[in-house]
Amino acid sequence: MRRPISRDQKTTIVYGILCFVVLVVVLQLWLLTATMNAWLGGDRTILVTGAVVSLVAFIVNCGLLRYVYEMERR
Repeated sequence: MRRPISRDQKTTIVYGILCFVVLVVVLQLWLLTATMNAWLGGDRTILVTGAVVSLVAFIVNCGLLRYVYEMERR
């Protein structure tokens, strides 16, 4: 039998997720800058890779948001 998560534990989990989300968003901004710099420099091979990695980062952030919503329902 599982005990319900206390409010303090939920706060700690949400802060940890928030730190990870901020890290991923900063990574996406850096990726956008690097991809635009390469594209403007004439290198078009990096575009697909940058788009795929950015999509993966977006999916990770959506999954974390879904986890927070599920945790709130319990």
